[in-house]
Amino acid sequence: MWSGSSQQDEGLPVGLSAVSVPWKNLGPSKGNRETPGDLEEASASREETRGEEHSAATPLDVSRLRSSSMEIREKGSEFLKEELYKAQKELNLKDEECERLRKVRAQLEQELEELTASLFEEAHKMVREANMKQAASEKQLKEAWGKIDMLQAEVTALKTLVITSTPASPNRELHPQLLSPTKAGPRKGHSRHKSTSNSLCPVVCPTAGRIPTPDKEGKEVDTTLFAEFQAWKTSPTLDKNCPFLERVYREDVGPCLDFTVQELSALVRAAVEDNTLTIEPVVSQTLPTVKVPTVDCNSTNTCALSGLARTCHHRIRLGDSESHYYISPSSRARITAVCNFFTYIRYIQQGLVRQDAEPMFWEIMRLRKGMSLAKLGFFPQEA
Repeated sequence: MWSGSSQQDEGLPVGLSAVSVPWKNLGPSKGNRETPGDLEEASASREETRGEEHSAATPLDVSRLRSSSMEIREKGSEFLKEELYKAQKELNLKDEECERLRKVRAQLEQELEELTASLFEEAHKMVREANMKQAASEKQLKEAWGKIDMLQAEVTALKTLVITSTPASPNRELHPQLLSPTKAGPRKGHSRHKSTSNSLCPVVCPTAGRIPTPDKEGKEVDTTLFAEFQAWKTSPTLDKNCPFLERVYREDVGPCLDFTVQELSALVRAAVEDNTLTIEPVVSQTLPTVKVPTVDCNSTNTCALSGLARTCHHRIRLGDSESHYYISPSSRARITAVCNFFTYIRYIQQGLVRQDAEPMFWEIMRLRKGMSLAKLGFFPQEA
């Protein structure tokens, strides 16, 4: 601060101190102090100056604030409008995307439904075809098992009861034409042909090599007979007291084996039931035979069962006895018809016949029909 006096500064050159500089007194100093009155006037003048300046600056500041707030508001509004436009644009894009996805979803659902329906239809079709094939296969298998069982039973019977004859070593007992007139008599230990022999198997086993003839007869199942057969089939037995066999004995077996010679008829019936009856072809007329009262059994021209004069081409043997009885073709047909029936029911009892109940029932009815025809005198003519 300058003190306001024209004193020389210490350390300054004389030339500079002699120069007069105009100056203004800005405030009190040590050498020159203002009075209180002067101070009051100066402060009052300064306050007036400030008031004037403040009153002049206030409208300017308000206008500036208003203009700045308007600018800020406009800029904010523009920014918000831009953001809103961007958001609306993005929203529209998302709506379009959602709509496209909904269409894709609907299309996929429709395709899935169609595919599912086609798959289910194809699966049902395959199941139906498989069931049909399985049913046909089971039917063929059942028929094949029946044929196999019948063939096995026939082969077993043939192996057991038939004597093997080869070209190198023919069996002369099975081929009587090979016997010389002097050696026409039977040899000891003649082969026995049981009631289950191969001569009966074509009748018992109709499916084993027999060509069926067209059946033009009408058929209808008798419910009573079929019910009795089914009851017997659940537990097969040879007991003649069961309803099924009791009816067959009463209606077919008994009348078919009821010959004139009652004593021999009873023996034949017992042998048939025990499966010990043997039927042999006649190869000689000089065989020892057993005489039955009132019947000449030593002649091949008299039937031992009926007592009638008939040409006898076969003879029977009961059990292990060596005695023979000559029988006529009619008597032989009646005996073989009964033997065929018993052989078939024995096959059923042994489980060798694997067929449904109805085919087995009709086979038994066919065998019963054979017994009835034989009983009435019908028999196949021998060659």
